[in-house]
Amino acid sequence: EIKAESDIVCTSSNAEHIVSQIPEDRQIIFGPDRNLGSYIMNRLGREMILWQGYCYVHEAYSWEKISGAAEAYPDAEFIAHPECRREVLDHADFVGSTGALLRHTEESSAREFIVATEPGILYEMKKRSPEKVFVAAPREGSSTGSICTQMKQNTLEKLCACLENRAPEIVIPDNLASAALRPIKRMLEMSV
Repeated sequence: EIKAESDIVCTSSNAEHIVSQIPEDRQIIFGPDRNLGSYIMNRLGREMILWQGYCYVHEAYSWEKISGAAEAYPDAEFIAHPECRREVLDHADFVGSTGALLRHTEESSAREFIVATEPGILYEMKKRSPEKVFVAAPREGSSTGSICTQMKQNTLEKLCACLENRAPEIVIPDNLASAALRPIKRMLEMSV
């Protein structure tokens, strides 16, 4: 329903590009992630009204916790997702979407990385760069990475069952689907 009320949508990988194309005289209400919005405001020097939502995975990181990992791995490059809090991003050697973080670890000459995003990506990082060391940034209240329990509910078995049984079925009214498609199309048009 939020998409249906939006003028345009974006992802963490294209947010900066999309916002940079919106005329300066147009006020922007940016949601749902205040941390991503704050990062984009900082990068572009553009004021926006930020929806006070956040990703609980990225919100759980603090520099106070991560600094201990940085001391334990002094040669490691610290990389972070832009949905992390500003105090975390201010210390990052590289900030990028999940895909950008993955590409960066492949291209960087660094041999060790402390990674502040959902730690499931570490498997793919290790697979693509087996000679490198990847450490999940610790989160508040734990010495482990911040895990997305919703993402972990998705399994190949559940996906297979969904495709085979064509269930569960989610029915979206045509008018809502049509309205929600408009901002997605605008994003795709502005992304080229």
